Amino acid sequence: MSTLINTNAFDYINVLDRAADASWIRNDVISNNISNADTPGFKRSDVDFATQLAEALGQSRYTSMDDKVSGLNRNLNRLQPVAYSDYSGYSYRVDGNNVDPDTEGVYLAKNQVVYQGLTAAIRQEFRNLQMVLK
Repeated sequence: MSTLINTNAFDYINVLDRAADASWIRNDVISNNISNADTPGFKRSDVDFATQLAEALGQSRYTSMDDKVSGLNRNLNRLQPVAYSDYSGYSYRVDGNNVDPDTEGVYLAKNQVVYQGLTAAIRQEFRNLQMVLK
């Protein structure tokens, strides 16, 4: 079993896990936006991990996906979801708040679908490992 740990068998799982963590953080940030929809002067926040991941994967253009993911695992700590203030200078409301609860609800629903897809992909990767070990 220790030889399995020293292989690339968990590369995809590690990247999917990092993406699921980012999706979970985004869920919290969106929920915070919704909670503060009536707070004067509040500016919405968001997390954009997908762009960061795409940039990291796109750096080696003529490399296979397996090699790209393996390379990401060597520097997995550089993929950190970061919350940022969105449209901080923009507000369509008199009180300075820029949160639209309807839009945030759509973002939350979309993010939940993304999270469910990521957890399903992680489960499938573990099923694949189980099948190989049998």
